[in-house]
Amino acid sequence: MAGKELPQFEHILLERDEAIVWVSINRPDRLNAISRQMFADINEAFEFLADDEARVVVLRGAGPCFSAGFDVSRDSPSVDDDPQIIDDFVRLRAQINKVLAIWDFPKPVIAAVHGYCLGATTQLVSCADLTIIADDAVVGWPALPLGGAYISPFWVALVGVKRAKQMSFEPDSRISGVTASEWGWANYSVPADELMATVRAHALRIAKVPAEVLMMKKMALNRVADLNGFRNTVLLGAETNALLHAIPAVTDVRATVAEHGLKGAIKKFKAGE
Repeated sequence: MAGKELPQFEHILLERDEAIVWVSINRPDRLNAISRQMFADINEAFEFLADDEARVVVLRGAGPCFSAGFDVSRDSPSVDDDPQIIDDFVRLRAQINKVLAIWDFPKPVIAAVHGYCLGATTQLVSCADLTIIADDAVVGWPALPLGGAYISPFWVALVGVKRAKQMSFEPDSRISGVTASEWGWANYSVPADELMATVRAHALRIAKVPAEVLMMKKMALNRVADLNGFRNTVLLGAETNALLHAIPAVTDVRATVAEHGLKGAIKKFKAGE
């Protein structure tokens, strides 16, 4: 399948492979840390691919991992900013809607997860239709309480409320790819050196189904999940996160990040300082 020319982005790489398009988060020097602009670029890439000839899209990370999470050092508001809850809520809701664009995408999306998949990038994977993960992958939560209930609603539908609470309540919580599969966050796990070949094999099998059939199957299944509350539940995270961004306990953590850097702030938090 030749297909039309794929767009180029600074930190997102699109590659055509028969009936598949691989969308790679491509910032390996920063462990694929995702900025707001990268979220926008991913959204733009999926908007383009909605009308592309490809039958299946695979989302993955280039280099050593899927993504180490949101780029707090680049995009976190300054400690001197006066928190504007309404403005923050609007921004966060728009960001969640960008993630939900993967959920609403009219073609199957497979997430191929290796290395780290942390923080807000777990939202992207949660919205994929299939997730295949490396056994030794590390999936987890941010190490600092910079907000709240923004990520965990995406997990409830996949792993249940108790496991979502376990991950949400414990800072820097981590599970392996094997555990992520056992919990139902991923379809299953495979040895890391078999991950991409396994994903490709699934994608090619799915691509044999007519595009219209795949679209209607996905629409029907997503409607059931949305009737069960998935969409409304995850959108609630914008409200809770915006409110928490304005409380002293969180602004104090942000001040520590500004003064000591992210790694220094994590070290002080773990030490109870």
